[in-house]
Amino acid sequence: MKNSVKFLALLLTLIFTLGLAAGCSQQSTGKVEQKTLKVGVTAGPHAEVMDVVKKIAEKDGLKIEIVEFNDYIQPNVALNQDDIDVNSFQHKPYLDNIIKDRNYDIVSVANTVIFPMGIYSSKLKNIADVQSGAIVAIPNDPTNGGRALLLLEKLNLIKLKPGIGLKAAVTDIIDNPKNIVIKELDAAQIPRSLADMDIAAINTNYAITAGLVPTKDAIAIEDINSPYANIIAVRSKDKENPAVQKLIKAYHSDEVKAFIEEHFKGSVTAAW
Repeated sequence: MKNSVKFLALLLTLIFTLGLAAGCSQQSTGKVEQKTLKVGVTAGPHAEVMDVVKKIAEKDGLKIEIVEFNDYIQPNVALNQDDIDVNSFQHKPYLDNIIKDRNYDIVSVANTVIFPMGIYSSKLKNIADVQSGAIVAIPNDPTNGGRALLLLEKLNLIKLKPGIGLKAAVTDIIDNPKNIVIKELDAAQIPRSLADMDIAAINTNYAITAGLVPTKDAIAIEDINSPYANIIAVRSKDKENPAVQKLIKAYHSDEVKAFIEEHFKGSVTAAW
């Protein structure tokens, strides 16, 4: 009888100890186990901004591992293959083309920054001063040429075929009230040709190289509603993931916006 009681007491003690140990293990795991989000970026501005986002997200319990890429192809390949969880480097038209070509199940979940295309002039101070017959330079490649035409349409200098959208070409102009003359040039050449034009559409990277600051020197500029705003992209199944939502919250914080304004001095602007 005594042996039975001792055995039962020992068994109960063992069960209690094991239960307590399991509980402690789960509790400990809960404390140290933390979701780490792998975020793919390209080197440069996107990586610099994500460094700031990372610090803010950590305060909200989200760890971010930044993975840098040196080209525009691999971040989407890595995302599609589950090698990373998120990427932040491209604008929506670029993603749309990649999806069309490769059938990736990737979606945009938030805007990030925009490298704004601006209208510049060494002759005019205001876009309203554009005269009849003005010579206008735009990039000669389809993506940036279409982007420039959309900006010119928004400024009421031309009208494009309804619904043509991002595929716009010079041949899609259906109304040109001021009879502006459009010169299609290599995008890198346009800043050097600015003196020969009345106005010119210049991409941010080439504007900076020429010593121009988009928000200061452009007489007109894309706003945050531009379809060319850069984005945060994820696999479709992860668009409602709480960790992704925390990332967006951190990115869209006042601290990040202040960093962008101060660090990039208008060459990169917040798009939210």
